Amino acid sequence: MPAQPRLPVPADAPGDPGSLGDPGSPGGPGAPPTVAPPTDHAVGLAHFNNLPFAAAEAAFLECCGSLRWAHRMAAHRPYPDLGALLAASDEAGYDLAPRDIAEALAAEPATCLHDDAPRAAHLALRAAHAAYESRFGHAFVICLDAHLPSQHVDQVLAGIRVRLAHDTDEERAVTAEELRRLARSRIVELLAADPRPNGTL
Repeated sequence: MPAQPRLPVPADAPGDPGSLGDPGSPGGPGAPPTVAPPTDHAVGLAHFNNLPFAAAEAAFLECCGSLRWAHRMAAHRPYPDLGALLAASDEAGYDLAPRDIAEALAAEPATCLHDDAPRAAHLALRAAHAAYESRFGHAFVICLDAHLPSQHVDQVLAGIRVRLAHDTDEERAVTAEELRRLARSRIVELLAADPRPNGTL
């Protein structure tokens, strides 16, 4: 599994970690939010549908570290559109056995900071991950698609703090849902990659 992008150091005054308002947009308060142009996934999907089985399975393993999940996703091609692919991802995720989830979690990288982040920030994040792993026996996972990059560290720390209070069964359910959300997000990124010979797919 590729490492997740290194997270930026939080702003000096990050405010409410859950806020996605104008202050986080490039233009500052009151500025219209930056909207990325829509991505056409049809080319990537067509290319992906025609990949050899082993290559498709390997690509799916980049989205979720369960071999059973990746094998099922590759075997069920072709997918008519992105919606069908994401629905199949969810269905396969719901069918994962505990050992499959454990395999996927073992492949997940820990969230990390830029190397030049303050030492205190590194220590806080490391301590939070250690506390979580000690409590539940596996890596902490969270999908951060709904949050601005400047909020990621705060969201990870807040998420760990909240989820440490869960009992084992409750946290198992939350973790499985976060793995499904991460798989969906990574599939979308995969199909948006350049499918040409020098591209990712």
